[in-house]
Amino acid sequence: MPVVKGPVPFSRNIRLPAKPIGREISGEENSFSFLNVRQVFDLNHFDWSPKGMKKLWRYNLHYFDYFQEEKRRVENKKCLIESWVGSVPRGAEDAWEPFPVSLRIVNWIKWFLSPQIQGKPDPSWSVSLYEQVLWLEKNIEYHLLANHLFKNGKALVFAGFCFEGADAQRWLEKGLKILLSQLNEQFLPDGGHFERSPMYHAMLLEDCLDLMNICQGAMDDGKQQANVLLKTLQSKIENMTAFLWGMTYPDGLISLFNDAALGIETEPEKLFAYYERVTGKHFGLERARICAFPETGYFIMSPRPGDRMTIDCGPVGPNYQPGHSHCDTLSFELSLKGRRMVVDSGCCQYEDGPIRQYNRSSMGHNSVTVDGKDQSEVWGAHRCARRAKPLNPKLFEDEKGGLVFEGGHDGYRRLAGRPVHYRRVVWRDNEIQIHDRIEGSGQHVVETRFHIHPDLEVALETDVDRVFVRICAGDELWATISTLGPGQIQIKDGWYCPEFGIQQACRVICTVHKAVALPVSASWRFHIHN
Repeated sequence: MPVVKGPVPFSRNIRLPAKPIGREISGEENSFSFLNVRQVFDLNHFDWSPKGMKKLWRYNLHYFDYFQEEKRRVENKKCLIESWVGSVPRGAEDAWEPFPVSLRIVNWIKWFLSPQIQGKPDPSWSVSLYEQVLWLEKNIEYHLLANHLFKNGKALVFAGFCFEGADAQRWLEKGLKILLSQLNEQFLPDGGHFERSPMYHAMLLEDCLDLMNICQGAMDDGKQQANVLLKTLQSKIENMTAFLWGMTYPDGLISLFNDAALGIETEPEKLFAYYERVTGKHFGLERARICAFPETGYFIMSPRPGDRMTIDCGPVGPNYQPGHSHCDTLSFELSLKGRRMVVDSGCCQYEDGPIRQYNRSSMGHNSVTVDGKDQSEVWGAHRCARRAKPLNPKLFEDEKGGLVFEGGHDGYRRLAGRPVHYRRVVWRDNEIQIHDRIEGSGQHVVETRFHIHPDLEVALETDVDRVFVRICAGDELWATISTLGPGQIQIKDGWYCPEFGIQQACRVICTVHKAVALPVSASWRFHIHN
């Protein structure tokens, strides 16, 4: 473990021209609330390894994101950093793992460059920061790659710009090498992040804006190297921001595919404002009736303001790192009148267990399940074996003005009879029709499921020879859902987890075809009431 002897002056020849994004985390100086779990601390005897808290909660404690809270007093921040420097031993579990180290390095530097400190941190803080960067340099997360590696590279670049000398120059060069390769590796031509999670996309967009910010503030010796990174960032950020706009719902929050959860990363509106501060450009896009991100695999219908459907028909993630993958191929989310109606089950936790398994499973999404199996073989907390591959997705407007999606996946081809699922969605005026077809042979159990937001009322009713579902918001009738053809509608219980630590019961509309011979077709009709 590196130990620095003597002072290491924090360079004042660097600045952040644009104000970074602030945070609202705890609300109180002696308590922290992460993942919807609150813990009160004794500031005089601060416990940096609180028992009973899950690992991800402890990680958040060591990120120091709360140093970006504008309402937190400078005296409190000084107390916390002095406590951490004085009481957290080098190499301690959680605190000294590469991911939290990377986030902490950047958060400390942002604070050191803020008007509160004006580039003049206490010498003991600078020494600690220097030691953490030396340690990170030797512990880059090449075994995990993806967003972890990007965070490592960002931290090295921040430190390389802010310190002077041979070590800092080496950090800068190494960080630039990582970032320049990962910007091209991780961000796809349509602007989306290759892990296909809107939450992680938002996180990395903020990282890129932070990097652009500090590159624009680099002076003298670091200016030439800053310009190299700045050029690549400029070529990526506009598409990245447009992708986030596409994955933002009428309520202003992100879609919940692939380990996305609300309340973790910065909200889109604040990211768009930060984009404007950093780039000096006005951000504004018209909401198109159809919008496709073909490389990432999201296809969006938005026939009128407030109404929006997002369909997932892309790869589960990068082949070498599918840790955030869910069984959501051909699943969709639907908002009507500015509110979410058909919802992804979300992400409650990262620890393995029943709710983690549900959130990742085919049953936890708005698609078709064959023989009760998952379309991709997800297991553990972050593992995925054989994966569903998308088949020929396309999105277009037909000659009658209808919005049409078509696509398929081969995830069930491993089963007997080699089933393949194809889905066609047509949204015309006030009606959405969903047509599913399962190709293959043999007899199988085929189940279709739609998760309804828990704030909405779901009522199963019978009218002459048909069964239908009424979706209501209070006294207002939103939609009527019925089948087109055979299939008895059922209402089952499911889960909706919009945030970490939040597990809400919801109603699931479904049909189950037992021992049905393939090929088989099943269709649904959503009638939207004005």
